[in-house]
Amino acid sequence: MRSVRGALPRTIRWRLTLLYSGLFIVAGTLLLAITYVLVSQASAADAMHSSVQMPKLLEGLPATEKGLHKVVEKEVAGARDDQLDDLLVQSAFALAVMAAASLLLGWLIAGRVLSPLRTMTAGARRISADNLHERLAVRGPDDELKALADTFDDLLARLEDSFAAQRQFVANASHELRTPLTLQQAVIDITLSDPGADREALRDALGRVRSAGCQQERLIDALLTLARSQRGLQREEYVDLALLVQGLLPTGDGLRVETELDAAPVLGDAQLLERLVTNLRDNAVRHNAPGPDGSWVSLRTGLRDGRPTLRISNSGPVIRADQVAGLFQPFRRLGPDRVRGNDSGQGLGLSIVAAVTSAHGGEVRAWPRAEGGLDVEVNLPAVSS
Repeated sequence: MRSVRGALPRTIRWRLTLLYSGLFIVAGTLLLAITYVLVSQASAADAMHSSVQMPKLLEGLPATEKGLHKVVEKEVAGARDDQLDDLLVQSAFALAVMAAASLLLGWLIAGRVLSPLRTMTAGARRISADNLHERLAVRGPDDELKALADTFDDLLARLEDSFAAQRQFVANASHELRTPLTLQQAVIDITLSDPGADREALRDALGRVRSAGCQQERLIDALLTLARSQRGLQREEYVDLALLVQGLLPTGDGLRVETELDAAPVLGDAQLLERLVTNLRDNAVRHNAPGPDGSWVSLRTGLRDGRPTLRISNSGPVIRADQVAGLFQPFRRLGPDRVRGNDSGQGLGLSIVAAVTSAHGGEVRAWPRAEGGLDVEVNLPAVSS
């Protein structure tokens, strides 16, 4: 069996050639068989008609002439059989010639049909992670091969965007991680180079080093959460967003908290959903500023069109509409004017929210408030009963 499989042609061009030729030979053989049957039946019908009419024609003729007519009849029948044999042989020869011609034509046609595929293969082999900007750009009619090439080009475009985002993310993460390390190194070097440093100076230096270490720990924890949420859900359980938000309500001096918590059951990862709520809460508190009605945060949960929904709004500075999409990109900050207090966070809060929402098959939207602040709404899939 293996030797037979190894003897079969492996290229699609050869397979198509054999397929075209095989179909032609089968169709030609059927046509030859039908033609032979029809001709033989027509000859048999003529012979039967002659055998029926012949006795009437031979009535009244001498015996010698009757014998002559019988001889002639046998000769005609023999000639008819010879003609049928010649027809079969000549048709078989013509079929063999046309079968050989069909192999050649099938090879040429298969090559013509598969030419765009060879172009696509050569182009795909040239493209790597270093030149994802290149495209196959196959030209021709809008057939299946053109659709396949266009789909591959769309895939390359998405991969290029993904690689660019990954490189940017790695660069930003490296910068964010290097900053506290540089600060720690500077504090340690300055303290060590001061011969008159007393206990208080050392305690202050250690406190600053510890603070930088805590900043690194928070950043690494955020990066791990982001990576985990981008891998998808590892476990699922029923979680009520209303109960989750109730246990994570924001607090702060002078901060007014408004709640409207209706049941919103979700099937998902409880830890990731808790991180989603926590990040939205911290974002609303951190990026806040007193407005005409003071500082406030509003949290609402419930069902919208059967889908569990979480909406968090907050007061704050005015944000341009074209800046909102960038808030969900890692390490994107709009500046200190939007920050309440000194802790600006790691710039990963809303990107983690987007990743967790996507992992649960939901969608997150945000839009700026005209009077300042931000509205963020998370819609998750409905729980099937």
